[in-house]
Amino acid sequence: MKNLNLWIDGKSVPALSGRTFLLHDPATGVAISQVQEAQAADVDLAVQAARRALHGPWGALPHHERLDLLMGVVDGIMRRFDEFLAAEIADTGKPVGLASVVDIPRGAANFRIFAEMARNLSTECFPMDTPDGAGALNYALRVPLGVVGVICPWNLPLLLMTWKVGPALAAGNTVVVKPSEETPSTATLLGEVMAQVGIPDGVYNVVHGFGPGSAGEALTRHPDVAAVTFTGESATGAAIMRSVADHVKPVSFELGGKNASIVFADADFDAAVSGTLRSAFSNCGQVCLCSERVYVERPIFDRFVAALKAGAEGLRRGDPLEAETTMGPLVSAQHRDKVASYFALAREEGATVVTGGQVAQMPGKLAGGYWVEPTIWTGLAEDSRCVKEEVFGPVCHVAPFDTEQEAIALANDTEYGLCAAIWTGNLARAHRVAAAMDVGIVWVNSWFLRDLRTPFGGTGRSGIGREGGVHSIDFYTELKNICIKL
Repeated sequence: MKNLNLWIDGKSVPALSGRTFLLHDPATGVAISQVQEAQAADVDLAVQAARRALHGPWGALPHHERLDLLMGVVDGIMRRFDEFLAAEIADTGKPVGLASVVDIPRGAANFRIFAEMARNLSTECFPMDTPDGAGALNYALRVPLGVVGVICPWNLPLLLMTWKVGPALAAGNTVVVKPSEETPSTATLLGEVMAQVGIPDGVYNVVHGFGPGSAGEALTRHPDVAAVTFTGESATGAAIMRSVADHVKPVSFELGGKNASIVFADADFDAAVSGTLRSAFSNCGQVCLCSERVYVERPIFDRFVAALKAGAEGLRRGDPLEAETTMGPLVSAQHRDKVASYFALAREEGATVVTGGQVAQMPGKLAGGYWVEPTIWTGLAEDSRCVKEEVFGPVCHVAPFDTEQEAIALANDTEYGLCAAIWTGNLARAHRVAAAMDVGIVWVNSWFLRDLRTPFGGTGRSGIGREGGVHSIDFYTELKNICIKL
């Protein structure tokens, strides 16, 4: 069994309290790592190390040298690709075919894109008249916020962590990262890469643990943490807002979703079915962008449900390390039990179970893992809990609609506002319906197609702020105006 230490001030260190917790392989249920649990004293050490680096070697580096070092992190991750891949699969149970082409390459690419972007960012400059006729010049400088607390989710651990750390460091900040207690390994491994490529000690720190009463709460409440960025559940985001309120810290939140997919009868049928299979069941439904509500125009409804059922039943559960595996387990026993509770609830609420709806029984060494069946429901009322609440598992409810206006109303009838997918062959309708969606991201005839320069985030209970491209740099910097009297 591996031991996962904290990473503080460029070193792998145990927690001061000696407290640890066990990490289990989601595919087998077997304990694979003992993880050091940080408490407030450990978090303080990490924050102070980050402050020293901010006001010392990291802050003193010329801008281009700092960005060169981040490009070195990209190379460092790719040199140790197999180690990162093995760690990510062991923590998440994600199939190798997914993690090898999405999680690790994107985890590295996040450093490259933000380093390249930071090299070319401009600010504003305004000449102004003055009473004496000589004039003045106003220009803005971007300055880092300081020490940033980065709290990460378990579904895309490396990808979503570097999506925050990359721009934070490119903007000149230092960070203290609190990865999910379910998936701590790649954040720890990244500390080794940082040291190997020459990132100064204290720039990147990792504290493991939980939320309330543990590392997460200590990090958000620390007076020397200048800002907090978080991806995860909406309820946790609300708790973090309460924690940072006394110090009026800026926050960036990407939270939950109950996303809709709208399939019109004029859509490319096969593309809509395969796209909805991806959007409902990718990563076992454990993606904030997944479609849990699917609305299909009535003339193709029965045919679509039958095709989606066949596709779901064709997904192959199995060893995540086998290339043929297309669906892994849920991340933990606790999360499996949560998803299973919705299986029972759906039946109570009157759902027709088209397929799935059970905890999956797996053979051999996989019998102890956290497996469930991909599940499709029909027949639920729009005000049922299974239609309103985020399940975050491989589930979707499919319902018919008759008019464009009805589809828009159904899709927007939610507290969340992260994303939507629209499937249609009518270009005018695509523009019209996309504009009417109360969400931050709309895909038309695609899903999860991302240009990393574009804004990413949600409305309502799905978050605050935008990440991606210059929008990330905007969050991690303050603009300082300088007025020069000529």
